Amino acid sequence: MTDRLSPDLDLDEVQRIVYTALGEDLGDPPRDVTSAATIPVGQQDTAELVARADGVVAGLPVAAEVFAAVSAGAVTFEARVAEGDRVRRGDVLAVVSGPTRALLTAERTALNLLCRMSGVATHTRRWADALAGTKATVLDTRKTTPGLRALEKYAVRAGGGTNKRMGLYDVAMIKDNHKLAAGSIAAAFRLVRERFPDVPVQVEVTTLAEAEEAVEAGATFLLCDNMAPERLREVVVAVGDRVELEATGNLTLQTVEAYAATGVDYLSVGGLTHSSPILDIALDLRPR
Repeated sequence: MTDRLSPDLDLDEVQRIVYTALGEDLGDPPRDVTSAATIPVGQQDTAELVARADGVVAGLPVAAEVFAAVSAGAVTFEARVAEGDRVRRGDVLAVVSGPTRALLTAERTALNLLCRMSGVATHTRRWADALAGTKATVLDTRKTTPGLRALEKYAVRAGGGTNKRMGLYDVAMIKDNHKLAAGSIAAAFRLVRERFPDVPVQVEVTTLAEAEEAVEAGATFLLCDNMAPERLREVVVAVGDRVELEATGNLTLQTVEAYAATGVDYLSVGGLTHSSPILDIALDLRPR
């Protein structure tokens, strides 16, 4: 099924997640006792993945990998919608055909991943829609489900959002505890620059004075943490022409308009990955 995998997903990472998830469900040695007892070995069926609610789809290639893993490639997977598409309750998202045992053994793992990813994409799309027509873009954070970061951040992209850093390794982010440990924003920034000169550096600030200190130290990206819109607007006026600015902390869809109106470049929302409800999707066997 590798030809079905989006180029935006890493095959090795997807397979790691899929095999871990299947291992949780099937045990050692792997078995589905109910399907093995009730379904003849040679039985073949077709099933549909059906949306049970309106939303945005993400994760169909991952679901396809689950069916491929369980059936050794014997299940065919035909996507009926594209990643990032808006769907309505009752829409058929994909059709799967093959050994009935494999379809039902793969069902829960495929749905767990697909529902989770589609839930993240659906939530992200609400933020992206709310920011349409403004300068701001919605970002995710590192507040992801352990082991599922690659899939959840992919789902953010499918929903119209943008990934921030993938981890502690690709971007340096100087936060409050780093400032305290190093003695100041300027000291922390200098130490990061000396040790990792090629790594992008972002600095969290909570006041206009801290923003000015960070810019003076050489920062080009500031996280404005828990600032009210009026305070944030002051930072935009003071340094917004020299750096990229991100609003973060306690943002909601009810306040998104006010924050976007300040002129910031980004709004980061941990809730995209840590608080998105699933999109309800089911697998229904077609009547024989």
